[in-house]
Amino acid sequence: MMKLTLLAVMSGSAAAFAPAASFGTVSTALHMSEETTTATIEESVVVDETPLVPAAVAINGWSADVSLPLYGLPGAVSPLGFFDPLGFSKDADLNTVKRLREAEIMHGRVAMMATVGYLIGESTPTITYGMDVHHTIANNQIPEVPGTVLFPFFLAINIAEALRASTGWVEPGLGPLFTLRENYYPGDIGFDPVGLKPKDAKNYANMQTKELSNGRL
Repeated sequence: MMKLTLLAVMSGSAAAFAPAASFGTVSTALHMSEETTTATIEESVVVDETPLVPAAVAINGWSADVSLPLYGLPGAVSPLGFFDPLGFSKDADLNTVKRLREAEIMHGRVAMMATVGYLIGESTPTITYGMDVHHTIANNQIPEVPGTVLFPFFLAINIAEALRASTGWVEPGLGPLFTLRENYYPGDIGFDPVGLKPKDAKNYANMQTKELSNGRL
């Protein structure tokens, strides 16, 4: 009888300690789970806080540099160097600077072609006048040109402008108005039938500086 009593007491004591061990196992598992979850959250936070810095895209050897006038575009020549007395480019963003350069180089090309047109129109024989030298000043020659000749002339101008716009400008509705494409270099419309465009960045910048200087003149 005494043995049965001792056995019952020992069994009760053992049963009393069993739940405590179970709770300790559950607590340890929960603690490990919390540590794993915390580590996962910390890793995800580190990844999310990493800034995405886009790489500078070089176009014709040029990449925008905010520390330089006009973001480093060529065109500053001696003796004046960078010349912007009215401050058009002051505090301007990259798109505005590219638009200013696009306008400058395109107007310069038109001015150079007009100069050549004046010289040819006033001093050389042309098909319009039967290959005879027409000794009238160029301003008076346009009204004398028949409409059948002027129409294809202006049509060609419109087509050229449409191609230029589709090459360098973002289409309306696909972005802000008056925005140039990110991969477009001002003035480089891809038209080089003679192959004069230099391959390296230094010579290209030098050639564009010469073109800008002649257009400004």
